[in-house]
Amino acid sequence: MTADDSYGRLDDDDYPAYTTGRAADMIGTTPSLLRALGDARLITPLHSEGGHRRYSRYQLRIAARARVLVDQGIPIEAACRIIVLEDQLEEAQRINAEHRRTGEAATPTAAA
Repeated sequence: MTADDSYGRLDDDDYPAYTTGRAADMIGTTPSLLRALGDARLITPLHSEGGHRRYSRYQLRIAARARVLVDQGIPIEAACRIIVLEDQLEEAQRINAEHRRTGEAATPTAAA
């Protein structure tokens, strides 16, 4: 990818643009927390050709959520599980709301 090509990726939430040090600075944590989140498989950073971890903005948002929980004294493994469960719940609620909308649209209204 050339420098000109990479400019188009600047708005891509999934583009792994940030090194470990920069990512840690951005979310106010340490590189070791980011590595631990990777070890716990909450986030999976891309590795550059040189083997360095690279993080996307989407991954940093997840890591920031984990940092808040860890800062509250919750162990990393538990924080990761909480985030996964919160995301699953949010997705289930979205699907249920969609089913309700499509079910209401398919139900004929009774004449008064």
